[in-house]
Formats: sequence, C-alpha cells, structure tokens
Amino acid sequence: MQLLSHTPGFSIESATQIAERLFGLKATASGLPSERDQNFLLVDQAGEKFVLKVANALESRDLLEAQNAALDHLRERVSFCPRALPNVSGETISREGDYCVRLVTYLPGTPLALAAPHSPSLLRDFGRKLGQLDRALADFDHPALHRDFHWDLANGNRVIDQYADLIENAKLRELVLRCRFEMNTRLRCSVIHGDANDYNVLVEGDRITGLIDFGDMVYSWTVGNLAIALAYVALQRISDEESAQVIEGYVKEFPLMEEERASLSKLVRLRLAMSVCLAAYQQSVRPGNEYLRISQQAITETLPRLFEQE
Repeated sequence: MQLLSHTPGFSIESATQIAERLFGLKATASGLPSERDQNFLLVDQAGEKFVLKVANALESRDLLEAQNAALDHLRERVSFCPRALPNVSGETISREGDYCVRLVTYLPGTPLALAAPHSPSLLRDFGRKLGQLDRALADFDHPALHRDFHWDLANGNRVIDQYADLIENAKLRELVLRCRFEMNTRLRCSVIHGDANDYNVLVEGDRITGLIDFGDMVYSWTVGNLAIALAYVALQRISDEESAQVIEGYVKEFPLMEEERASLSKLVRLRLAMSVCLAAYQQSVRPGNEYLRISQQAITETLPRLFEQE
C-alpha cells in the first residue's frame, strides 16, 4: 500500500516531451485516470491514438515485463487487448528518472460504466470475451505474477481484517465483515487480468471492443476474474437474470467447475467488500483523489441487495 505515496506526477507538457524523446512520437497529451500510476492519451499529427503509461516508482520492472509478456502472449489469441510498442531503441520498457514508461496501443470504445443500457447480447459478449481471455491465459505464467497483492481476492479476508474499522458507515461496515470468505483450496488457479471493472471494459454497440489496464494481473483463483467482472456489473443495477447472461457467455468459452459456480456469488461480495475497505484506507492517505471514490456510493447501495438475494 506504500504505492500510493509514490504515484508519478508528470505534467501534460512533460508527457508530450517524453513521448517524442523516448518513442519519436509528436503528439498532444491529455490525462487519463489511474489508481496508483499515471496514464496519458496521446494523439499524433495523423490523428492516431496511443496510451503513455508511467508506472508507480515502486512498481518492479519484473512485473512490467510480466505484463508485456502477457500482452504478447494474448496478441495472437484474442483481438481485444492492447499491445506494448517499442521505444526508439526497440525496447518496450523505458526509464524516465525513477519511473518506468511504456507506450501501448489505444483501443476504441466507451467504458461499460457509461454505456447504458446493457443489452443481453452485450452482456453475453462480455462473458464470452472474459472466457476467451481466461482460456488464452490458462497456459501462460510468469514468476513476477506470483505475488502478494492487496487486490488479490485470495487476500480478501486479510484486507477486511486490516481496514474494515476505517469504514465510517456502521451498517456498511457490518455487511463488509459478513463478506469474509471461507477459503476454498479446490478452486483452480491461473494468471488472471484481475480488474475487469466497468471502466476497464470498452464497448461499441452490442460488443466488447477492449479490455485495458493489466496492472492488477496476478496468479490467483481463475474464477476470480469472472467474479470481479460480475461485481462491477452488479453496481450497474443489473438484475440476476442479466448477470446470468454474462455467466452464460463465459461458460461457452471456458466452462466452470462445480466449486467455482458455488463460490461465485460469495467472491462477488468479497470483491465489493475489498473495494470498500481499500477505498477507506486510500482516501485516508489521499483525500483529494476523487478516482478512489468512483464506485463507493454504488457499492453502499449494492451490497445490501446482494445479501437480500441469498
């Protein structure tokens, strides 16, 4: 969690200079939201778009290399993930002072969170794309992704135990404590994206066009990838029947085991509880960062509903 105090703070002007010096790219820049890193949208003179990613100063180069390796692995297997692009020296990771810098392709689309209403065909396509991703990553591994990561669902109980006391809303705090998960060692594990939230999923019409931000990749419960996606779908006030469309699309590409199906709803609640806890902590460290509040009101309304559906 020390990452929050080492977030990069480059200006728009610096981003344009970095793009030209490191990547030979003359472009205009604008800021993009991020929890602990810094991202910029670049538009070159021909109108082509790219994303400049400046990693947190504490982010290890090994982890960034693992992310790039995963993107390279996915390149020939799925069509909806970005690609890492080389700098002027042919390398995909550059240095700018204390920070690692990367350039990735831009993917078109509107964030799922802003693309209402969600048709059944869109939700099924969301599930299909997640299933395709998990199937493609099933034979991928990297040592750096076997890490102790605060957003890993397998660390959910520890996160609740550490930070639940920071939640000011007493009723919400009580619900969060009820979300503790009895760990199931029979759940399959693999490398997962780990953050298919509704701002990392891009939409055009009734299809998913992109899945971005691989910074939360981790070796963990495979079904966690679907659970995380369903947690953010739930925040869109989508019904159980509509959520079932996501699951239906997923299993057509990547079937679930019995234990995974049985754990799915509990893992959805665990993810939302972790978000409340970590947001409470992060806001105490960086009270001016509105990005950290982006899902909290919706979670406050959604968690009680999920328990009512038991």
